[in-house]
Amino acid sequence: MKLLVTGGAGYVGSVVAALLLEAGHEVTVLDVLSAGHRDAVPEGASFVEGDVHEAGRVLDASFDAVLHFAGRSLVGESVQDPGPYWYTNVAGTLALVEAMREHGVERLVFSSTAAVYGNPPSHAPLRESDPAAPTNPYGAGKLAVDHLLTGWACAHGLGAVSLRYFNVAGAHGGLGERHDPETHLIPNLLKVASGEVEHASVHGTDYPTPDGTAVRDYLHVRDLADAHVRALERCRPGRHRVLNLGSGGGYSVREVLAAVRRITGHPVPVADGPRRPGDPAVLVAANDRAREELGWRPSRGLDTIVADAWGFVRGRQEEGATP
Repeated sequence: MKLLVTGGAGYVGSVVAALLLEAGHEVTVLDVLSAGHRDAVPEGASFVEGDVHEAGRVLDASFDAVLHFAGRSLVGESVQDPGPYWYTNVAGTLALVEAMREHGVERLVFSSTAAVYGNPPSHAPLRESDPAAPTNPYGAGKLAVDHLLTGWACAHGLGAVSLRYFNVAGAHGGLGERHDPETHLIPNLLKVASGEVEHASVHGTDYPTPDGTAVRDYLHVRDLADAHVRALERCRPGRHRVLNLGSGGGYSVREVLAAVRRITGHPVPVADGPRRPGDPAVLVAANDRAREELGWRPSRGLDTIVADAWGFVRGRQEEGATP
């Protein structure tokens, strides 16, 4: 197939683009490079530097589908300055699907987030039937896009799949996390192990969990990318599906810290601090529907996630690359 990958110079988008190329597809990456990296665009993909609002100048009737990763993703930033989140994540997606309709491109895989669930009920894991009640503009915008896609499926025959997930980590084929600022636990712990910073922070040690720290769902980026490729193959005209991607389990902050210490051989000092406002004790996603509809299940556990992420960090250090 001939495919457009928006945000394909970013972390998850670049890995998905690489898998699509490995599968023999023709890939064009559209990325404004505000958060992505030109050297993350996989060899063999065509590259167009531009905003998702400009998808209309890239798409034509020869494209078969779009995989949509372009967007802003910092929760705190979305609270402080929501305008760019609505403009890029929501209005940008509207411009994208309008361009798709104009050129007869009928399939879309959307990179969504479990942030749409907000502060979820006490039970775990989360299912697609649980109420969506986002607590910040980032999650609200992603939920708005889901409603948009449902409307386009009904009115215009779009076949779309939204994939909701929590924490992605690990690396694949020389592609890994390079966010600035970095807000994710594993890369921040690895910054300590690599000597970039002196210590990391633990936000909350008094949660009602076995070791007092928050429990989160972690997926290897390679497993996550595989789910996107499978979703592309299962898009159906006139139908919008929403699927959670998760391990069905989860790891506490202390468990992740232990894995980083074990794999890197570094003590990784941390400073314990108070909870962050609004952080729930447990966020874990069920994957029953993804298993049934996509034939997908994650196959890489925490040690593999950390080891691959560490290999990526060390590789960039050896190359003398900037973080």
